[in-house]
Amino acid sequence: MQKIKNYSNFMGRPATRPTKLKDGFYIEIRNKGSKSGVKLYNATKLQMHRAIKMYERSKEVLILGESINGKFVEKEPTLHVVK
Repeated sequence: MQKIKNYSNFMGRPATRPTKLKDGFYIEIRNKGSKSGVKLYNATKLQMHRAIKMYERSKEVLILGESINGKFVEKEPTLHVVK
């Protein structure tokens, strides 16, 4: 049985350009106090609000807004505050 010594042989080449954003609504979910997070895509505003409700208690939710043609309509993201 052969041991695998180096995992870098199985890794793909890193992306050279940013990915294109689909048209829809985006939020960013991050752990409280963290600087980076995960972007979540939602096709409709209703789906975005459902995703916000799901994560608002345990995570920080940053509303990135609507994306059209790969660019965000709102320039500044807003931090969602639990009511």
